[in-house]
Amino acid sequence: MYVLMYVHDVARKKISTTIYITPEQNEQLKVLHERTKVPVEVYIREGIDLVLEHHSADLPGQLSLDALPRKR
Repeated sequence: MYVLMYVHDVARKKISTTIYITPEQNEQLKVLHERTKVPVEVYIREGIDLVLEHHSADLPGQLSLDALPRKR
């Protein structure tokens, strides 16, 4: 699963940014990378995607049909 996500992810343009993580987070990400061979940046982008999905109601965008009130 991660290999497919990584291959797909490589083709997209990226924007460079700096983040600050705790030493513990850094160590856990390194261990995860060593065990799975998935680059740390892939895990960071997946984490960002999860946060954006979780807070999607707070983001601007088109409403889905499920979000519209139903007529009775």
